[in-house]
Amino acid sequence: MTSNSSDKPLVPAVDQASRVLICLGRNGNFRMRLSEICREVGIHKSRGYSILKTLMSFGFVEKDPLTKTYSLGPGLLALSRQLLDHMDIRDRVHPFLEKAAVESGCTALMGLISADQVFVVARHEGNRSIGMTIRLGHRFHLTAGAHGKAITAFLPEPERKRILSRKRLFFYGDPDLMDMERLERELEECRRQGFSKDIGGLQPGILAVSAPVFGPRERLIGCAVLMGPFKEKEVEEKGRVVTRASREITSMLGGGSP
Repeated sequence: MTSNSSDKPLVPAVDQASRVLICLGRNGNFRMRLSEICREVGIHKSRGYSILKTLMSFGFVEKDPLTKTYSLGPGLLALSRQLLDHMDIRDRVHPFLEKAAVESGCTALMGLISADQVFVVARHEGNRSIGMTIRLGHRFHLTAGAHGKAITAFLPEPERKRILSRKRLFFYGDPDLMDMERLERELEECRRQGFSKDIGGLQPGILAVSAPVFGPRERLIGCAVLMGPFKEKEVEEKGRVVTRASREITSMLGGGSP
């Protein structure tokens, strides 16, 4: 989390505060201790404490008084909503989602990663007679279903290991149904084919395929998803469609896959 020497921050305090927020958002654990944050960001504990206290005053960070750990705060939700309401990414990805939705007859979604969740920022109905009740701003857990597999499969290995070490994972809906050997096979298949699948695991009768979307510097930022009541024998066909859409969106955003 160090800055490039050719791109030194103009305001170090803002740079450090931003890195604290990013650290809390990216960490596999929802809550972190002061020492962990400071070690990750590379700042002294007294400096880290001051930054966290300031961020808490705006609601951007919360502190659990019992465990003395910190997490992202609800103040960020208002900013996220403002971003979702006004960002132009919906307009930019709309042509690609529309093409994928019309071709597949499914609901096409674009989701962006935010901490432990995936926010739906754009959608298009391919078959309006079979609408999906997924609204803009809807939040999925990062490890749920097809999109969770598509994202986890392409995360850097250390981050992937941190996520898979959690006690509760929702790749197959109910955490009690978690099968790590099965998941590892599916993640490897996803990396090979470029897309993941969920065969009614989250909602009976609804199938989904998903492929990762990358931003600049090969950074994984989200995923494209196709979902609907299609048949299992159509998974490969839908998978090719969502993979193409994700690559087109990645290219449009100036990104590149690893």
